[in-house]
Amino acid sequence: MLELKNISFYSEDNKKILDNICLEIDNNFTVITGPNGSGKSTLAKIIAGIKKPTSGKIIFNGEDITNLSITERAKRGMSYAFQQPVRFKGLKVKDLMSLAAGKESSLSEVCDLLSEVGLCARDYINRNIDGTLSGGELKRIEIAMVIARNTQLSIFDEPEAGIDLWSFQKLIHVFEKLYKSNDKSILIISHQERILNIADKIIYLKDGVVEKYDERENILNELLKSTENAQCKVLKDKMEAK
Repeated sequence: MLELKNISFYSEDNKKILDNICLEIDNNFTVITGPNGSGKSTLAKIIAGIKKPTSGKIIFNGEDITNLSITERAKRGMSYAFQQPVRFKGLKVKDLMSLAAGKESSLSEVCDLLSEVGLCARDYINRNIDGTLSGGELKRIEIAMVIARNTQLSIFDEPEAGIDLWSFQKLIHVFEKLYKSNDKSILIISHQERILNIADKIIYLKDGVVEKYDERENILNELLKSTENAQCKVLKDKMEAK
């Protein structure tokens, strides 16, 4: 279980990004959504250990991990996929998959992982993780790494960013399979309705505060209706301005 106790975060210029976040996330599929600038990615990075909260505590499986590094949290069973994937110069894709799995992965295992995210293994297995790969390719390789790690908590920050439609549809099945195949937790930052539709629970952040946190069926229709109303208002304002 992941528990966030009174988590607040201020930027370097003393701007409040998160305000007293209190959450309990069990072994389930949870999506964090909300408007741009609401603090979603900041919250994910605080959970993973990339950022440190200004105040509050993070409890993971009964242990206070607030002051632990991202490396220590990874050892305790967390994985994190960046919104903008990191490039690893001098490493080939097959080497990266073995590092993620914590063992020397066979050719067959690496091929299976790459196939899961819609990449033709023979075209990528010996590719270098460098500027020759597009952002979408790097994103899929990073997601394959998270699958290889098979950790208790997998965090994905806007996995749909930079992904084409076919690959996005493939990733939906990857997330469903990843969640159903074991008793692990998935936490995804996303605006995408198709990802929201397969979640167990949805957290709605706005202005750094948790406005809603409930089972998907109790919250999704209300969120989608609010989004549609907001879009209609923007369109109406644009038409009136002409």
